Amino acid sequence: MAAMNEKDYYEVLGVSPDADDEQVRKAFQRKARTLHPDVNKEPDAEERFKEVSEAYAVLSDPEKRARYDAMRSGAPAAGPWTQPGGSQGGWGGDPFAGFGDFPFGGARPRGASRAYNPREGSDVEFEVRLTPEQARAGARRATTYQRYGTCEACHGTGSVASHGSATCPTCHGSGHIQVDVRDLLGLGVFNVPCPECEGTGRVVSEPCETCHGSGRTLTADEISFEVPAGSHDGDEVRVPGRGNAGTNGRAAGDFVARVSVPEERVSRRSAMGWQLVGLAAPIVAFELAFGGGAVALWMLLPALLGAWMVLSEGVLHRTGRWWRTSMGQLANGMANGVLVVMLILMMMSCTVRRPFLM
Repeated sequence: MAAMNEKDYYEVLGVSPDADDEQVRKAFQRKARTLHPDVNKEPDAEERFKEVSEAYAVLSDPEKRARYDAMRSGAPAAGPWTQPGGSQGGWGGDPFAGFGDFPFGGARPRGASRAYNPREGSDVEFEVRLTPEQARAGARRATTYQRYGTCEACHGTGSVASHGSATCPTCHGSGHIQVDVRDLLGLGVFNVPCPECEGTGRVVSEPCETCHGSGRTLTADEISFEVPAGSHDGDEVRVPGRGNAGTNGRAAGDFVARVSVPEERVSRRSAMGWQLVGLAAPIVAFELAFGGGAVALWMLLPALLGAWMVLSEGVLHRTGRWWRTSMGQLANGMANGVLVVMLILMMMSCTVRRPFLM
């Protein structure tokens, strides 16, 4: 689910920002009746119903709505709030101290999230194309690439505070909020993911202004790596820790260089061609042995089609590895052809024996 700061709950419900509680209630009731999964069978109905319920859960609660409105406008919240450390703030202070660094207008960058969600960084994949000679001898390569690096301002924690994270003030650490629709739709109480912590139950304390709480920033990096001698198509070279940095202090992924040697690669088209040739070969041999010339002639069609598919991809200047892989595909096709021949023999056997059983 998208972060709370990326949604306009008034727009979701179709009401104006100055709508009173009754208008909010009626708008939710109207939309929920048409979007409930028991009534609406569209694929996205359930997700839209949860979004509407999430909007109602915020706008129907005076305290949550006041904080939400304050974040949208950048004005002070209408009441006291809890500081990340647990102390109470007063009037006219920072309205974002208790609810998070959400970019609703003003100078706060859109797309940031206060959710504390530590996750391992993903790998960065890079394709290095080599000739068969280079793959046999080995090669050294260097490249410049983009990745998420550890934020230098907060050292990857996402927070300028020493404790890093705090319990979400909206869901109190549960990761979800309850929506009571018993009086509106008679459906009872159900849970939706908390829009502030995005279901994690924790938020970043005093988010870093550089990375906006994630602990990482997009950066350009350079790397050089060695492709070992004797490499083949599909092999990989892994450089630990040079992938995307993890969020909120978690470990980074790896830089993964995938070796590409086109002369060694059997395409899907060629593989299918070899399998067609292999499938037809045993059947044609069997039919010719038992005098079924017509059937054998028909089976030559897939064999010729397969041969054309292989030859159209080219067989010249292919490596020994390509031929070994191709022969493996041919063998797979022949195995399927043998199964077909055995099935034919079983059917013939049943036909011969039947008169003696009667």
